[in-house]
Amino acid sequence: MKFKASQIAEILEGEIQGDPEVEVSQLAKIEEGEAGSLTFLSNPKYESFIYSTNASICIVNKDFVLNKPVNTTLIKVEDSYKSFTTLLEYYNQVKLNKSGIEQPSFIAESSTHGENLYLGAFAYVGNNVKLGDNVKIFPNAYIGDNVTIGDNVIVFAGAKIYSETLIGNHCVVQSGAIVGSDGFGFVPNEKDEYKKIPQIGNVIIEDYVDIGAGTTIDRATLGSTIIRKGVKLDNHIQIAHNVEIGEHTVIAAQTGVAGSTKIGKNCIIGGQVGIVGHIKIGDRVKIQAQSGIGRNVKDDEVLQGSPALSYGDFNKSYVHFKNLPNSMNTLNQLEKQLNSKKKA
Repeated sequence: MKFKASQIAEILEGEIQGDPEVEVSQLAKIEEGEAGSLTFLSNPKYESFIYSTNASICIVNKDFVLNKPVNTTLIKVEDSYKSFTTLLEYYNQVKLNKSGIEQPSFIAESSTHGENLYLGAFAYVGNNVKLGDNVKIFPNAYIGDNVTIGDNVIVFAGAKIYSETLIGNHCVVQSGAIVGSDGFGFVPNEKDEYKKIPQIGNVIIEDYVDIGAGTTIDRATLGSTIIRKGVKLDNHIQIAHNVEIGEHTVIAAQTGVAGSTKIGKNCIIGGQVGIVGHIKIGDRVKIQAQSGIGRNVKDDEVLQGSPALSYGDFNKSYVHFKNLPNSMNTLNQLEKQLNSKKKA
């Protein structure tokens, strides 16, 4: 895909300084820009690169003033960083704007879909599935029976959406993600063997949710596992059965949340955090990476450590912990001196 400077300026409502007919077909960092690429400058620390870059077009702030001539066409906007982000979104929409049903693929006769469906090769859509408008299902994806997917949803290659799952509008499910797999439910018998408990609930994904590659969200034993509006889940996260995650909470990679735990809204949870089951985490909670959460957490707490302490207490404790060998040496010397005095 090629775009002229004049087209880009129109999208961004920017002003052109240079050649409006110059074309670009790729995006690049300003220090790595080559002919035919588009870049941007927002951080003053990178200003020197604008005079040496080979990029054909560079987006800059309107108040930016050149100190010497450049070889690139400038597009001046109010905020170059936000404008470049807008352009990335536009580019991604164009790149992913596929439609039609590729063959071989399968869609059950009992299933329905809205306008502008894309169904990639070797994808499978089961019985009684309802797909909204502008749904993109990439190759080798699986959509189980009785699944409902809203408008403007992307299911990338190899993702698996199990039966009865409900997905809202404007969601993204990345490659390898599994939504609706059985929860980890087993009960021991008199022989100390484990018998599987049927998992007959489902998963509900509300609007504007992003699910990262390799992330697994288990169906509920009864009822629903619920991911609320605007939640962003990174790659390789485990969400167990009957968990509920509140609106606009963000969770980083390799975090595990055990069954029936409720997480509030607007929380920020770092990578490799472990959260036990059947607890409640409040709103606006921040949990540092590699923490272990084994208790209920109140609104606005900031936690670190395993088991987690308040962020301030953890830092104070860590100061003493890293000095523990010296402290022990001092204690041993005092103990020897005390024993010597007792013998005397």
